[in-house]
Amino acid sequence: MPEVSRFAGIVIAMYVETPARNHEQHFHAYYGEHAGVFGIRDGALLAGALPNAQRRLVEAWQRERQLELLENWERLQARRRVVKIAPL
Repeated sequence: MPEVSRFAGIVIAMYVETPARNHEQHFHAYYGEHAGVFGIRDGALLAGALPNAQRRLVEAWQRERQLELLENWERLQARRRVVKIAPL
């Protein structure tokens, strides 16, 4: 799993998905047995579910790290490795 960040028991990952051009820019968040997919641009929960407290932490992190997430998305589309992003 290409881990991008880890904080408060939450693991953030990004994957190359084909065809990526048809996908909204997004990242995955895992907390225990819970998983959610979040939009990079607006932080919206696109799929899955996290407990409310962890969802709010992920949304706050996304707001602070949006530009770095977008850069990693572009790196993935170019088949390059992601760069670690600082935790919340």
